[in-house]
This record gives sequence, structure tokens and C-alpha cells, in this order.
Amino acid sequence: RSGSRSSSTNSPSNPTQGLKRPRNDTGNKVTVVLGAQWGDEGKGKVVDLLATQSDLVCRCQGGNNAGHTVVVEGTEYDFHLLPSGIINPKSICVIGNGVVIHLPGLFEEAEKNEKKGLKGWEKRLIVSDRAHLVFDFHQVVDGIQETQRQATEGKIIGTTKKGIGPTYTSKASRIGLRVCDLLGDFKEFSTKFKNLVAQYQSMYSSLTVDTDTQLKKLKEYGERLRPMVRDGVYYMYEALHGPPKKILVEGANAALLDIDFGTYPFVTSSNCTVGGACTGLGIPPLNIGEVYGVSKAYTTRVGIGAFPTEQLNATGELLQTRGHEVGVTTGRKRRCGWLDLVILRYAHMINGFTAIALTKLDILDVLDEIKVGVAYKINGKRIPNFPANMELLHKVEVEYETFPGWKSDTSAARKWNDLPQKAQNYIRFVENHIGVPIKWVGVGKSRECMIQMF
Repeated sequence: RSGSRSSSTNSPSNPTQGLKRPRNDTGNKVTVVLGAQWGDEGKGKVVDLLATQSDLVCRCQGGNNAGHTVVVEGTEYDFHLLPSGIINPKSICVIGNGVVIHLPGLFEEAEKNEKKGLKGWEKRLIVSDRAHLVFDFHQVVDGIQETQRQATEGKIIGTTKKGIGPTYTSKASRIGLRVCDLLGDFKEFSTKFKNLVAQYQSMYSSLTVDTDTQLKKLKEYGERLRPMVRDGVYYMYEALHGPPKKILVEGANAALLDIDFGTYPFVTSSNCTVGGACTGLGIPPLNIGEVYGVSKAYTTRVGIGAFPTEQLNATGELLQTRGHEVGVTTGRKRRCGWLDLVILRYAHMINGFTAIALTKLDILDVLDEIKVGVAYKINGKRIPNFPANMELLHKVEVEYETFPGWKSDTSAARKWNDLPQKAQNYIRFVENHIGVPIKWVGVGKSRECMIQMF
């Protein structure tokens, strides 16, 4: 029962006879950063801030449908598959089993960022052997499906056409192929690949795939990838139970795009809420520490779907132009509206945020008055929950709280006291209404524009 214990008791493969293992040895805690709206909240910036002190930065879900822009010393890096922590030369980056990987996209992205000055990324990237692969034909199918939706229902989902949905479909149908298959017996892989193509061609008659060329390329990509591949479960276990480490998980997409909790069907195909960190990396809930939600000081949404606080007017246009609201992955204009606290409270119910980062406050600097959605009403009566049904969500009337604008430039603010009183009141109202402390306030693009409150 003494305080010291030999290292062998720490390893499950070598239990020492008779020594009772201490019950409280939970290992390192992981910090998770998640989007609290419909994506594009500035998660990359928060991750970049935390990644400078992190030993390990991990992606747990989604694919290259995500887009994180990070500005370092005036250079703008765009990440889609690579964890944005890859900029930090001291941190190792992990692409977990829950991520779907398009290999051509991964290497192309790495090369683009190399040209901007990213060095030694291949020495710092770990890829889980259980991650599913996105093939070029998955991307083609993504486009075909959108065209079919348009023809039959007159509406699309508005996907990024990166093959993400079709790949998760293959995974759920148990016909998908993983990194471990590609690195195993290639003859076996080729057969499975051909079968998969045939299966998709039977569903989509217009789909043509040059399988031989594809396989030749995949073999090359597989060899380039091989040195980076590990058994993700063992890798994460060792990281959690070895010496103290700072581990960061960056979520892609956001709460309202979650396959279970988002505005279905206008959602992504993965769990972008906190559970995705556990399933997408093999981390027990016990090891989840801080959970940071990221929200803009207003709301944006790319693509189709209900958006109760949307402003289809001069205010919406002002937010769109002042905020440069254009998708990193698609180049589509983002729809804009007032901050919606019903959504943030709902995201908090699911994720249990320990703190929030409120970004792009400076975009509101020029407004005479600022509104915040505090409740939804149907037929004049407040509803207590966030509706699952899209028809219902389209019908809600938003109850707003109105604040006077501060009408001054906040972009030079670096601490809480630099912010105008009216901006402080706005922030405090948001904080109290959601019941989660705001830890950061963003007032600009670069690293130093994040005001840390505590």
C-alpha cells in the first residue's frame, strides 16, 4: 500500500503479482475543442492557440470537408485533413479512426502548406490504421447524389462533394476499406476495391472508374503513408497513461451539423459533438477534461437548412461582407444572422462545455443595435426545447433581446478592460444566459487578437 510503485504495475501486459493497482490512475486528460453552431466559428484559431502548448493534437471525425484557416506571422495556412496543430514543430498530430481520409487530398494539402513554409510534417503525423479511406469515386458519387436530390426533391443537402457522406455510408454498410486494408495484402485489397466499385456502379449507372489506374495510385499513396501509420488504440492508450502530456482534440464541423443532434437531414455524416472524440480516437470518457465550445458573436450557416435568426436584409449583408463570410472548403457565401442562444444552450446540453470562445466580436463594431435570440415561440408560446423536426424549426418565431451597439473599434483590444462597456455587457449577457464562462473573446484574425479572460 506504500506510495511508490514499480513501473511494471503501470503496464497491463505485465501485472505484478499481489500489488493492488491504485484506483485513481486515470491518466492524462484531453482538451476538446468543438463548434457550437453550424461550423466556421473559428475553431482553428482556438486550436492554434492551445496547440502551441500541446504535445499531441488529434482529429477524431469528418474528413477534408472541414476547413480551418490559421494565420501565423502573417502567413495564412488552410487545413482540411491535417490537424491544425501541425504548424507547431513540437507537437505530434494524430488522424484518428473516426476520420475518413482522402489520400490524394491529404498529400496535396501537405504540399500546398509546405510551399508556405510548413516543415517536417510527415515526421509528426500519425494516422490510425482503422481510419476509413475516401476514394475518388466516393467524391463522384457525392456529386451524383446531390444532382439526384435536386431532380427528385427539388432540394439538395449542400454537401462539400468531398465524398464524406458516401464513405461513411460504405463504413456503416460494412463494405468500406480502411488504412489497414491498404497496407495489408495488396492483392486482397485490389479485389475488395473492385467489388466496392462494382457495388457503386450497380447503384449509379453513370459512374465510370478506371480501377487499374486508381489501384496503381493507391499503392503509391499507401507506401508514402506507411511510416505514419500506427494502431491508434495502442497509441492513444500509451499517450494517456505515459508521462504527463497535453493532449488536444480538434473537432471538425459543429454541434448543429452532428448526424444525431444537428438540423437533420442538413447535417454532416459524423458525430461532431463530444462523443465523437471518444469513438473517433478510442478515448474513454474518463479521460475527457476541458471541453471548449467555439461560437461567433453572431451566427452563420453554409448551405441549406433552417436558420431561425437569419437576417435576409442589410444587417445580414453587413455581417457577410464585414466578416468575409465565405466557406474555406467550398467558396460559398455564408448565410448570416444574429447570435442564437437557443442553439448555444442546446449545444451545451449535449457537449457540457467547460468554457466558451466567442469569436469575431469586432464584426459587430459598426452596428447601432445588436440583437440576440433568447427563445423560440410557436403560435406565440415559448417552446422549452430545440425542435428535432425541420418543418417545425422553419416555423419558429425568435424572441430577441436588443442591445445598444458600442460603435467603436475593438480590433486593438488585448484584454477585457480594453473592451467598451457595452461590448462587455453583451458578452456577460451571453455568458449568463448559457451558464458557461467565456474564456476567450476574438477581435481579429491573428493569434494575438484572442483576449483571454481567465
